[in-house]
Amino acid sequence: MSVHDDLTAIQRCLDELARSVGRLEKQLGTGGIEMRRVRTDVNHLRESVALLRDASAGPAPQRKPELVTIPDTPYDDSLWVDTDDEGLGARDRRAP
Repeated sequence: MSVHDDLTAIQRCLDELARSVGRLEKQLGTGGIEMRRVRTDVNHLRESVALLRDASAGPAPQRKPELVTIPDTPYDDSLWVDTDDEGLGARDRRAP
């Protein structure tokens, strides 16, 4: 069997499981924590199979990273007025 066939078989089994859980809920009621856990587990299994199906479809086409152009012109000196040179101290003081 191919992966697609296996995933289809799993999906059919999950659909049958969901129908069986629905019938069981009608008989036992939906208020118990046990029934809520079973319903949640069925939903998680459905999501997991959907993820497997997406992953088995093949790798997504790789995109080229977007290039960022950095200009060669110097930065405006007014951007650095209120900063100190790191490790060198303040501009108006001498290092020891």
